[in-house]
Amino acid sequence: MDTLVFGALDIGGTKIAGGLVDADGRLVARSQCATPARGTAEEMMAAVAAVLDDLAVHPEWESISGLGIASAGPVATAAGTVSPVNIPAWRAFPLADRVRAHPRVPLGVEPLVVGDAVAMAAGEHRAGAARGVDNALCMVVSTGIGGGLILNGSLYAGPSGNAGHIGHISVDHTGGPACPCGARGCLEQLASGTAIAAHAVASGWEPPAGDAPTAATVADAARAGDPRAAAAYDRAGRALAAAIAATAALVELDLVVVGGGVAQAGETLFAPLRRHLADYATLDFTRDLPVLPARLSTDAGLIGAAVAAGMPRPERGTTELPASHA
Repeated sequence: MDTLVFGALDIGGTKIAGGLVDADGRLVARSQCATPARGTAEEMMAAVAAVLDDLAVHPEWESISGLGIASAGPVATAAGTVSPVNIPAWRAFPLADRVRAHPRVPLGVEPLVVGDAVAMAAGEHRAGAARGVDNALCMVVSTGIGGGLILNGSLYAGPSGNAGHIGHISVDHTGGPACPCGARGCLEQLASGTAIAAHAVASGWEPPAGDAPTAATVADAARAGDPRAAAAYDRAGRALAAAIAATAALVELDLVVVGGGVAQAGETLFAPLRRHLADYATLDFTRDLPVLPARLSTDAGLIGAAVAAGMPRPERGTTELPASHA
C-alpha cells in the first residue's frame, strides 16, 4: 500500500477547502471555511491560514509529499500568483509564496498553484467521471464558472495555467450583462449561481421567508413548480449549452463533466442544458455529446490539486502539468 499523502487547497468565491489526499485519490482529512470574498487581501489569507492550521493537526501533515492549490482564476502557475475575478482584493496575489511561508507548512514543500477548474479536470480524470476518457471538458459551475481540458489523454493547462477558462467565453452577443473581467455577455454572468439567483429575483421570484436568494433556493422553487425559478435555470442551461457546443467544435470532445455547487441542482440544471445542447451541437462530430455530473462532487478540486502536486498518474493517460509548470 502506497503511503504517499498530498496536501490540497481549493479556493473559490464561496468556500475555502483543504484536504489531505492519499495516493489512491481518497480524502483522509478535510477542513473548510467561508470565503471572505469582499474582504481585504490579508483577511483572505487569514482564512487560508486557518484551513492550513486545521490540516496541520493531523499526523500525516508533516510528511506530505506535495501541496497543490486550486484557485479561482485567472492564475499564473509559473509565478504562483492568483487574480480571481470574484475576489477583488487578490490581484497578482503571491499565493504560493504566502502559503510556503506559513509556519505550519513543512520545510521543502513547494506549493503549486493551478486553476480550480483545471484541478477539477485533473481530479475527475484521475478518479471520477472522466477517468479513462481521452478528450473531455470539465466545468465548475458555482459562484463563478471555470473549465479544464483533457486532450489526447492528458491534462492541458496551457502556458499560463488558464486553458479552458470557459466562464469568460461570450455567449450573449446582444451586449449582455457586464462582467467583472471587463467584457460583456460572459457565460459566468448568465449561468453562475450568482447569475441564476439574480435573474430569478429580477423576474419577480422571491425566496421563502428567512431564506437567501441563492442558486440552491431557486432550484428548490423550480422543483416545486415555480415558472420564474425554472426559467432562470433554463437560461443558465442554454448559456452553458452554447459554450459547450463552441468548445466541442474547436477541440472535439468525448465527454463533458459538470461539477460545482450549482451542479448539485441535478436535473433542474442538466435537463435544460442537455435539451439546449441538442440545438447548439448539430455538427456530426459534436452531436450527442454526453454531459455528466462530476463523480467526485465538490471534492474534485481538492483531489485534482493533489494530482497537480504530484499524485501518481492513473493507469491510462496522464494528468501531469506541462514541464514548463513543474
